[in-house]
Amino acid sequence: MTAMKANNSNTSNARDSADGDLALPPPEQLARGDFDLVVRRLADDIAFGSDNSRLLGSGLEYASSRPYVPGDSVRLLNWRLSARTNKPYVREYEALKRTSIYIVLDTSTSMSITSVARSKHALALWIASALGLVAQRRMSPVAIVGGGERNMPVVPSLSRNDLQRSLEPLRLAQERESTHVGERVADIALRATRASVLVILSDLHDPLAIPAIRNAAQKHDCLVVHTVDPSEIAPLRAGFVRAREAESDHTFTATGRSIFTRANDARAELLRAGADYLRLATDEQFIPPLRRFLATRGSLVRGRG
Repeated sequence: MTAMKANNSNTSNARDSADGDLALPPPEQLARGDFDLVVRRLADDIAFGSDNSRLLGSGLEYASSRPYVPGDSVRLLNWRLSARTNKPYVREYEALKRTSIYIVLDTSTSMSITSVARSKHALALWIASALGLVAQRRMSPVAIVGGGERNMPVVPSLSRNDLQRSLEPLRLAQERESTHVGERVADIALRATRASVLVILSDLHDPLAIPAIRNAAQKHDCLVVHTVDPSEIAPLRAGFVRAREAESDHTFTATGRSIFTRANDARAELLRAGADYLRLATDEQFIPPLRRFLATRGSLVRGRG
């Protein structure tokens, strides 16, 4: 649906603001170097406390302990076993198979329509950028896939340059871009030969999105971050509203009590499909709930957050 656009803030230092990540500027207004700096800071904030997450794992798994021999790093000492036996032991680890991460970033027109300072497109892009960097730091190959009309290479990579090249054309929102989230998810589900992690960042306006995620979740680990504008989930407190659907140009008349996104319905359907679900509104901070979501999704009930 179409909502009134608000002026975007040009504040560049979110860490020094009481509003936290709400003070982040629109990604398209930053120079390449400034954009990369903000992404690195976001990655540090999101990864903090998330070491046990299945998405943000260390890439190593404890195998056994053995007696210490000269030359072993003291960082590998198994302190509990050493204290119990009065002999030094070190931990041995085995490398896990690298899990590919596919991040589907919805860039359709509806993601850019906003009633507050931050659009759904900006919110999703900041999250995709930070998650991609965090996953690469944990040695998981990442592919950023556009969920609009822009074709992107769907090849997971550990290269930071590849991540930057994928993000750069998606930073700028385009007018009249239709949504293809469902198509992208279905393509990845077929393309990925091994079980992978799919992160979908979208307002879920594509009617094919949820069915595609439902099918993909049968084989892959699916996380859905549902981005919503405040005007979509609360009454507008107005009389009659004449609006236009952003991608189809369909015009309609609604009342001020109309709610345009049934977020609870989407959540219930995705959880039934076995996907993890988190809803984020553009007028709220996203780092704390996203950090909790990533840190707990491996040990608590799926979809909490």
